[in-house]
Amino acid sequence: MDIFLSTHINKIDAKGRVSVPATFRTALSSSATGQATGVIIYRALHHDALEGCSPTHLELLSQSMDKLDLSPETYELIETTIFGGSVHVPLDAEGRMILPEHLRDTAGITDSAAFVGRRNTFQIWQPVKFTTYMESQRKQAKQQDVSLSKIIADAKAKLGGAQ
Repeated sequence: MDIFLSTHINKIDAKGRVSVPATFRTALSSSATGQATGVIIYRALHHDALEGCSPTHLELLSQSMDKLDLSPETYELIETTIFGGSVHVPLDAEGRMILPEHLRDTAGITDSAAFVGRRNTFQIWQPVKFTTYMESQRKQAKQQDVSLSKIIADAKAKLGGAQ
């Protein structure tokens, strides 16, 4: 499975169409067809942004929920906000999608969109808002001394300790 990686800023045309980055289309591709046919878009829960994922990823979320002992309130929250608020958006032959106006409005997205990779999902931000958010995240990472080598070392230690 390919991952969503990097940040891409693309223009939105007068019809609300925006090109999905080529690497994102690859990550959205189904193994059966080798082409991305669409994307699931919904409002982010914690930011003024949108979230995107493949239909397969949303199915994985559904299956995962069935295996967990979540409270009825948590089920309600996820089913209403994620599943109920999601839109399946098709991609055209050029790899563009039409971002629904009601979703663009909630995120303040007008003439351009920042596509932000987040491993198995991605976000779509108004570019200036994302730049501000990214800077705050970088400051927090520095303050908390977050480093990739520490994450890898901790994961190796956990795996080694579990054996």
